[in-house]
Amino acid sequence: MIVHPLVNPIVSLIAGILILIFPELLNYVVAIYLILIGIIGIFGQ
Repeated sequence: MIVHPLVNPIVSLIAGILILIFPELLNYVVAIYLILIGIIGIFGQ
């Protein structure tokens, strides 16, 4: 599976914007971000 090199920055940007708009979602946004980065890291190689 080929992952575009811009996936990580885009996911980070979306997570950051969501945290700024909805600070009460911090735990969920961080958890989802870490899960996505982990999946991309495992299957992106």
